[in-house]
Amino acid sequence: MKVVLDTNVLLAALPEKSNTHVIFKSLLKGDFTLCVTTDILHEYEEVFQLRANREVAVLALDLLDILPNLERINKYYFWNLITADPDDNKFVDCAIAANAHFICTEDKHFKVLENISFPAVSVISTTEFMAILLETI
Repeated sequence: MKVVLDTNVLLAALPEKSNTHVIFKSLLKGDFTLCVTTDILHEYEEVFQLRANREVAVLALDLLDILPNLERINKYYFWNLITADPDDNKFVDCAIAANAHFICTEDKHFKVLENISFPAVSVISTTEFMAILLETI
């Protein structure tokens, strides 16, 4: 299953004490393919440095970089489907280019995608994603 993780979902899943840590553990086990673009990786790095520290950011990105289930996506079109926060479009464009099953996010700006039939982009919450992961384990 191909998934695009919003930055805050991945960041929240990193600590072992997090109730969403199952997402990170499942990523490490190869239970799903994480689809990313260069600009998503840059955002991961920037936010990890701001919210954690530089060492955590470097370690997390180095780990992501060596995962066999990390798929680097080249996007060739910018859909601009989210107008409330255009920075979120990087995740949408990645999901479309990757033909991802869904984007996992808690960001309300992605709700607009429910009313867009083409291109269809499925968005689920962390709770829904964890339920899917627990079913497949």
